[in-house]
Amino acid sequence: MILEMKVPSPGESIKEVEIATWLVADGDYVEKDQAIAEVDSDKATLELPAEASGIITLKAEEGDAIAVGAVVCLIDTSAAKPDGAAAAKQEKKEEKKEEAKPSPSSPPSEGLGEATYATGTASPAAKKILAEKGMQASSISGTGKDGRITKEDAVSAVASMGTPTGGARGTSRSKMSMLRRKVAERLVEAKNTTAMLTTFNEVDMSPIFALREEHKETFKTKHGVGLGFMSFFTLAVVRALKMYPAVNSMIDGNEMVSYDFCDISIAVSGPKGLMVPVIRNAENLSFRGVEADVKRLALRARDGQITIDEMTGGTFTITNGGVFGSMLSTPIINPPQSAILGMHNIVERPVAVNGKVEIRPIMYVALSYDHRIIDGKESVGFLVAVKEALENPTELLMDNDVKKALEL
Repeated sequence: MILEMKVPSPGESIKEVEIATWLVADGDYVEKDQAIAEVDSDKATLELPAEASGIITLKAEEGDAIAVGAVVCLIDTSAAKPDGAAAAKQEKKEEKKEEAKPSPSSPPSEGLGEATYATGTASPAAKKILAEKGMQASSISGTGKDGRITKEDAVSAVASMGTPTGGARGTSRSKMSMLRRKVAERLVEAKNTTAMLTTFNEVDMSPIFALREEHKETFKTKHGVGLGFMSFFTLAVVRALKMYPAVNSMIDGNEMVSYDFCDISIAVSGPKGLMVPVIRNAENLSFRGVEADVKRLALRARDGQITIDEMTGGTFTITNGGVFGSMLSTPIINPPQSAILGMHNIVERPVAVNGKVEIRPIMYVALSYDHRIIDGKESVGFLVAVKEALENPTELLMDNDVKKALEL
């Protein structure tokens, strides 16, 4: 019996996927539920499992875009599992490689023949080009009849003047994945369809450094996750979103949709590019809850296990360019959201404290926002609220009870 395997729907709005990698070869015997391919949608990379055991016949090439519901391969379920299949396949591949090698007895390419009076002689057009550049015909190998230097030889020689020699100058071309194309499309859409502005501030990270230094070992021992910066920033953002609900809103046609919950999207770098999984109802999470969720989502993104549902529905995004060394940037809004907070690297800088210059660990932060629904007063107020919470976390994020907040 021949089973037609069709592309399943990864999500409600997805109409097609792209074959990123075949994990099996045409004619292989596959087991039921064995991963046979990785497919890219415009939101995530997913594994395609075999629906039955048998011999597989591929119906698409890597890089092909396949509509949801279309046949992607055939499985002959009546075929018996062959003995020593792997060894036979390897031997067959080696035979093909041997056949592809050129025969040592093949005749060499036909040369230009013996030298004649024409060898090294420039044609009138070539002579003019060489004269203009002060080049000698004797320095060029001719490719014309009997070794004559043609106009094309002269043009190539002139073009190579001053070009460094000995260095690689190759280029390569590869097709962008569907996920990368969708990211690009959404970023351009955000730039073209929003009235995006960015406001900046700086945060003295000394209080957070002190808290982490004192409690990070106990926190990790008890909860199994590290006490990082992301939990402080997430809870500071949740507090600021409650103070400025317009930042936690979106535009839908002529209406402004505001949310009474905080689904915080966290931008992470995965093997296929930028991914933005969502921490649901962050307003209900503790420091431990945020850190555990961030770790879980980051690992799933890194291992290519993130699902569509885990990357949709965020109301606000946090991105951390600081992990790559970024000092300052203007992050692009993640549509249809209306704002995004950019974190950056922490650098010791001289700052004025009570009239004296001190060295403090400073992070620059940036808030990009859609000016259509968020006014300057709200955007600046929001970022100041984030700064205040980060510079006074014990009072504003922990209610003056550090051990209770960290569940120690």
